[in-house]
Amino acid sequence: MEKLKKVLKEKTKRVNGIYISSSVPRKCGIATYTKDLTEAINLINPYSKAEIMALIKPEDKIVYPPEVKFKINQNKIESYIKAADYINKSDADFILLEHEFGLYGGEFGEYIIKLLELVKKPIIITTHTIPDDPNKGYGLVLKDVIKFAEKVIVMMPESIGKLIKKYNYPEENIEIIPHGVPDIPLEPNDAHKKKKGLDGRIILGNINLLSEVKGLEYTIEALKEIKNRFNNILYLIIGQTHPVVLQTAGEKYRDFLKEKIKEYDLTDNVKFINEYISLEELIEWLKVIDIYITPYLDPQQSASGALAYAIGAGKVCISTPYLYAKDVLAEDRGILVPFRDSAAIADAVIDICENPQKKLKIERKTYEFGRLMTWHNVALQHLRLFYMVLEKEFILKF
Repeated sequence: MEKLKKVLKEKTKRVNGIYISSSVPRKCGIATYTKDLTEAINLINPYSKAEIMALIKPEDKIVYPPEVKFKINQNKIESYIKAADYINKSDADFILLEHEFGLYGGEFGEYIIKLLELVKKPIIITTHTIPDDPNKGYGLVLKDVIKFAEKVIVMMPESIGKLIKKYNYPEENIEIIPHGVPDIPLEPNDAHKKKKGLDGRIILGNINLLSEVKGLEYTIEALKEIKNRFNNILYLIIGQTHPVVLQTAGEKYRDFLKEKIKEYDLTDNVKFINEYISLEELIEWLKVIDIYITPYLDPQQSASGALAYAIGAGKVCISTPYLYAKDVLAEDRGILVPFRDSAAIADAVIDICENPQKKLKIERKTYEFGRLMTWHNVALQHLRLFYMVLEKEFILKF
């Protein structure tokens, strides 16, 4: 058996990667994304387990899992220099950098540029947010960051146009790979509601780290009208307050939402689940929800793991038309409503609740689209890209 394993290992094409990102158990959407992505890649690249180089804040005192082989103090430039030296001495074939603002230190996250300047391995960069203006602030830093990339990954077609037109980045260096989602079966949710003690309720919901940009007050306001038509409506607000928000503003936003609930007499129609939930719990709650709502306020938001997961679960999704939502909910895969418009949210929810066939049709269409986004498929697309970059590197060296 050991001999067979050795032969298979030698015959199997393998790639060694270091992934620069935040990492669980840090409470961060990019950390969760990286965990899910690397676990999926490990399954199809089993003889070379992904190494994570985690951005950390030492004051958080987090104990990281074994796959985190190096920790970068995000606020110390010397740590980025040491990280580059570690990478150059490693047997990594490539680096995959998850780029998001607020993750890297320095003004507008500029410290990461020093690491990229020093690294001598092929670099692939995933852009989670692309600012509109490439000539100031975060946009200017991103413009410098992507200069070091062999390939830049985006999650939707509109991001390709933005990089080409606004950042003057070559189209041939851009790859589109969607945000990954768990492989969740499409099934009736009555049994799951009963398990949670919510049978007989129409469940609206969202699962997020809470912050003001989520715009949840507009869904709460919409409940006033929805409740007049369906008094069994229940809105689940699932997730803790974002750690950065909690540090700077405490529970100000959650308290604001609670005041709105009292003002509108909705105490029996809204439930907070103030927990940072695991993937397993997230999937359980998605199975309970009838209609998923993201009333986000930032038109330029170019990724949403929460919305992606709801699509993967085949949910009817109602959303404001931020960039990512416009892309994934196109072709009647969901319902777009104007920003800051509680009446439009109410109308959309009531329409779905009164038209079960329409709800079923959207669910099936959404679920079918979500099959392209399962982590297995997303991992395969990443692995294909790694091979492409490494073959190019080999040809250049030869």
